[in-house]
Amino acid sequence: MAELSAFVAVARERSFTRAAAQLGVSASALSQAMRSLEERLGVRLLTRTTRSVAPTEAGERLVATILPHLEGIETGLAALSELRDKPAGKIRLTTVDHAAETILWPALAKFLAEYPDIQIDLVVDNTLQDIVSQRFDAGIRMGERVARDMIAIRIGPEIRMAAVATPAYFKQHPKPRRPEDLAAHRCINMRFATLGNVYTWEFEKGGREVNVKVEGQLTVNDIAVIRQATLRDVGLGFIPEDMVAGDIERGELIRVLDDWTPPFPGYYLYYPSRRQQSPAFTLLVDALRHRAD
Repeated sequence: MAELSAFVAVARERSFTRAAAQLGVSASALSQAMRSLEERLGVRLLTRTTRSVAPTEAGERLVATILPHLEGIETGLAALSELRDKPAGKIRLTTVDHAAETILWPALAKFLAEYPDIQIDLVVDNTLQDIVSQRFDAGIRMGERVARDMIAIRIGPEIRMAAVATPAYFKQHPKPRRPEDLAAHRCINMRFATLGNVYTWEFEKGGREVNVKVEGQLTVNDIAVIRQATLRDVGLGFIPEDMVAGDIERGELIRVLDDWTPPFPGYYLYYPSRRQQSPAFTLLVDALRHRAD
């Protein structure tokens, strides 16, 4: 059981070093354990190079076979917390930075204080993680990016984007009146690593949708950096409204194309439909569930 769990960790992380750190053992001991497992099974499970490690075809097949069973065991063990006086267990979540700051953390601060025996393992990044293969209990993403075979629960209000730049920038450039006018502006792009390209700015007005691939000197994968760059006159930023509301109110940023940015579905927590919910996970879902004012 321990060797199989260790093998899944290596196959998932594709690194003895990272998997060893996760398991709390040395990389050399983990490598030897994997060789022993391969010898006992009589088949090579991992392809090793000087820079990486990856599962072979047999290794991929073994992961697909044992992973659902390991998840079932973990869920069953977590369910034993029902017999405790207090709910307990570890919950692994993946989320984007904006959701972490505006939705997740405010709720977690209260949740963690109320349930001291529940642990949250939170990974914040802007890639579209495969929560099943990466063994997350749940993910948090925009509703439109959640796969249809997942259970999705709304955890936040609708979101509006805001196209903004500084007064100094607009002293040198005319304000855009239509999305098409952005072609004449320096814009700050947002890259989504998983999608392999930059985000196309999306606008809508009167039922007409306009998607604009903007150009500029700077492309980043962090929305907070885009805000900072916008405040420093690098160019136009396309940023969630709540992140720049104070900047606009103080006159540090000027909003344009306001009538082209209607609200759209916000953040959802999602998880596989076949997942058995532990008591701790059920409590977290209820704590995060969006309740309209």
